[in-house]
Amino acid sequence: MKTAIVAGATGLVGKQLMYKLLENDNYQKVYALVRKLYEIKHEKLIQILVNYDNLDLISSDICPTDVFCCLGTTIAKAGSEEAFYKVDFTYIQQIAKFFKKRGAINFLLISAVGAHADSSIFYSRIKGETEQAIRQLDYEGLHFFRPSLLLGQREEMRIGERVGIGFAMLFQPFMFGGLEKYKPIHAAALADYMILRSLESKKGVFIRENPDF
Repeated sequence: MKTAIVAGATGLVGKQLMYKLLENDNYQKVYALVRKLYEIKHEKLIQILVNYDNLDLISSDICPTDVFCCLGTTIAKAGSEEAFYKVDFTYIQQIAKFFKKRGAINFLLISAVGAHADSSIFYSRIKGETEQAIRQLDYEGLHFFRPSLLLGQREEMRIGERVGIGFAMLFQPFMFGGLEKYKPIHAAALADYMILRSLESKKGVFIRENPDF
């Protein structure tokens, strides 16, 4: 039986993942790393109030087979490029290292379309550097999911996000060929796809973009 860690379980995709993993018979336990506790109870769910600056506080009994990493922020929300880097590179790399030492087999990361370590765009470059760093950890199964805009009910949505989603939905019918990877995707659909890939138990490094989703 599989056990899962969901890092970023209070986020748009992380929340969907948590609920779907709880209902999936292939997973015996679901450990949700959260900053605040959900008001839900489930026999398979163990919520862990986490300090990403000190992962060693996590009980040594928690040794998942699969790590779903949905952690991420925006430069606007983080407040600076340095703060963004801490969340989207440092914390994610630390999570990957920490649970690899605990025996995790698969690491599934939500990255972003356009991720590349040599990109001239800061956001895309950090996403690419994060992927590059995690490749060095030698997970049996390593999956990078690169969605474009994510659709779903957010706790808060900025004006820029609303405008971006509106334009994406307007032009979606014209996104085919090389533009297809920029199509928006619903968070629930991405969560379903991540679980599907985790159950295949394939070895190797896999990059997933639209239209894979």
